Parts: sequence; C-alpha cells; structure tokens
Amino acid sequence: MSHPPSDSTKPLPIPPYMKAISGSIGGIMEASCLQPIDVIKTRLQLDRSGSYKGIIHCGTTVVKTEGVRALWKGLTPFATHLTLKYALRMGSNAVLQTAFKDKQTGEISNQGRLFSGFGAGVLEALVIVTPFEVVKIRLQQQKGLSPELLKYKGPIHCAGVIIREDSLRGLWAGASPTVMRNGTNQAAMFTAKNAFDKILWKKHEGDGRVLLPWQSMISGFLAGTAGPICTGPFDVVKTRLMAQSRSEGDMKYTGMFHAIKTIYAEEGLLALWKGLLPRLMRIPPGQAIMWGVADQVIGFYEKTYINKAPL
Repeated sequence: MSHPPSDSTKPLPIPPYMKAISGSIGGIMEASCLQPIDVIKTRLQLDRSGSYKGIIHCGTTVVKTEGVRALWKGLTPFATHLTLKYALRMGSNAVLQTAFKDKQTGEISNQGRLFSGFGAGVLEALVIVTPFEVVKIRLQQQKGLSPELLKYKGPIHCAGVIIREDSLRGLWAGASPTVMRNGTNQAAMFTAKNAFDKILWKKHEGDGRVLLPWQSMISGFLAGTAGPICTGPFDVVKTRLMAQSRSEGDMKYTGMFHAIKTIYAEEGLLALWKGLLPRLMRIPPGQAIMWGVADQVIGFYEKTYINKAPL
C-alpha cells in the first residue's frame, strides 16, 4: 500500500495536460446531468415580478408552458463551455501551482493554492465563461414553445445577433462580476478539495493512490459549497448584466457596482442572493460529479505511470 509522501520524498507531479483532459471529461458528465437546475436558477434570477414561487414551481411552470425539453435550453453552449472551462481551469491551475511549489519537497502551501486557484478562475472567466454564459443566459431567458417566435434560434445564431446588435463587446457583458465570482470560487474550491482529500481520505497528490469515486464525490461536494454563498451577489449581477440587450433599450444597469446598488435599493438585500438555493443544488453536486470523474482519470495516470516510476 502506498503512503503519503514524506518530507524527504518529492511527489511526482501530474502533468497539466492530464489535469486538463480529466476536467473536460468531468465537465461533459456534469453538464448533461445538471442543466435543468441551471435553467431554473437563471429564470429565478431574472424574475423581477415574482412570477415563480420557488424552485419546484419554476420547474413545473417551465415544463407546463414550454415542454420538458425547455429544461435543457442552452445545453450545447453549456456543455461546450463546461468542457473547455474545466480543461482550462484544471490545466492553468496545475501550471500556476508549479510557481508556488517548494523546490526541495515539491509541496505547495495553502496560500499558493489560493493564488493559483484565483488565477485559474480569472483566466477561465475572461477567456471562456463570460461569452458562453452571455449566450446561454440569452437562450434561457426566452419563453415560449414556437421556435419561429423566438429571437434567438440557437447558440451560433444568438452569438451572431449579440455581435450585430451590441458589438463584440456584448459577448463580454458582465465580465467584472464574472471575474470576481470565478476567481474567488476557484481559490476556495482547489484549496478546500485538497484539504478534504487529506483530512477525510489521507490522499496526497502524487502518492499513487486512487480514491474511490464516492470518496472524490464527497470531497468535491464539500469543496463546492462555500463559493456560492460567498459569491452570490456577483452571480446575480452577472446574470442581470448578461441578460441586457442594447437593441431592445433594456440597459437598466450600467455596470457591476451600479447593478449591486440598484438591486439592493429596489429589491432589498436578499435579492443579491436570488437563485442561491438552485446554485447550491447545482454547484456542489456538479463538483461532486466532475471530481468523481476527474479523479479517476488522474488516478489512472498516477497508478499507471507514477507507481511504476522509480522513487
């Protein structure tokens, strides 16, 4: 049986490309399972008039008025977005962590994990998350059954319309709160996941041990709970800013701070955490699914190559 690396034994690193591959596979699985919760979260966050009474009511209303398939609206950009996002997140986090590793032991401090996670979150927010979420939210906010009556016919058409009406910058609406949300989320998530693996399962990266899927899922679930509570206001503001269209004269908010101030003044403090419950229903289970898959891919690599490598 393998043991955690001692002070004198430098753990062998997992290559960033393996982290990226494991994240993409986990992302595909997560998107397919949890898209309906994401649609409900978006509808609740955009509900200024109180049409929906809660998660169940929102879900049943969407199914009754638009059909079951409406719960998977925006799945194509969502699945593509998650696959690319996790590949970039896991890969860039692994690359950034090398800068913080102790040259002698190969260990990385919690502070190093926080900075690496924050950097990975900022990068994914700017490169992938913002444009994909703008398209996803515009598709999800459309209500109705008849495709010919909908403004956006699909993800590619939606992106084209946004660029035509709002210019290329329209795809990066809400970038500031997205950067804050993702940076904070990933800083917390990578640090917490590593801590839970050590505390619960005595698992150290590079030790050649492979966690059972349920063990990875528990660690991932717990690591995914703190972010949504801390970053709720950024997520609500991001959604509101992304849903705005210049062509329809619906530019209620001018930026992140103006949106926070306006929502607080008009709807109260709790409105900044609208959609928190569906976020908690989606993100921790999503992290559980993603890590359950990703750890198996990484574990297979560790078992096949690191266990055979001479110490």
